[in-house]
Amino acid sequence: MHTNRYEEPTSFAEVRPGHDVSYAIDASKIECELAWRSEETFESGLRETVACYLNDEAWWQAVLDGLYQGDRLGLSD
Repeated sequence: MHTNRYEEPTSFAEVRPGHDVSYAIDASKIECELAWRSEETFESGLRETVACYLNDEAWWQAVLDGLYQGDRLGLSD
């Protein structure tokens, strides 16, 4: 059961309990009303994400080691 009313509960697919029925995103409203369009496609964003991880092993290794505690990085005071 799909509904746009926020009062209605979300329905879940029985074949995959705990997962949403749909993962699709419709960006047409933001594109029409604000004339905004993402500069990245899913594919280019995925490539950029993978490249970021490959280029910054020290960061993700610190995450795995528990040293990184979610601090915001790259901000100036």
